[in-house]
Amino acid sequence: IMKQMEGNQELKDNLSAVAHLIHGSSEGRFSITYCPGHLTQEEIEGVGFKYASLETMSKKYDVSALQDGWHTDASGEEFFFIKNPALGLWAVKSRFEDDNKKDSLETQATKKQKIEK
Repeated sequence: IMKQMEGNQELKDNLSAVAHLIHGSSEGRFSITYCPGHLTQEEIEGVGFKYASLETMSKKYDVSALQDGWHTDASGEEFFFIKNPALGLWAVKSRFEDDNKKDSLETQATKKQKIEK
C-alpha cells in the first residue's frame, strides 16, 4: 500500500484513505476479494485486492444466509465470509469460533482456575 501511495498523487493527498487501505490489508497472509458493485475492476485491483462481479458472486453465495466465519461451498472450496470487512479483518478470533469449541475452551479455563485455587 505504501508503494501504491508513492506512485499515486491522489493517495498522497488523502492519507486517511491510505490509513483505511492499510487497515484493510491482509499483509499477504490471505487474499481478499471485493464485489462492490459500484467500483471498477481496475479500481479494486489497483489497490491490491481481488475483484469479482457482484452479480456473479450473489448467485454463488447467499449472503443473507451466511454468518461471519468459515464455510465450504458446493464445490468444496473453503472460504471465510465477513459481512462487514471494515470490522472483520482484525476482529477477535473467538468471535468466529464454533460455539461448541468456544464452550469447550471456556470449560477448560474454568477447570484450570479451580485447579490453581
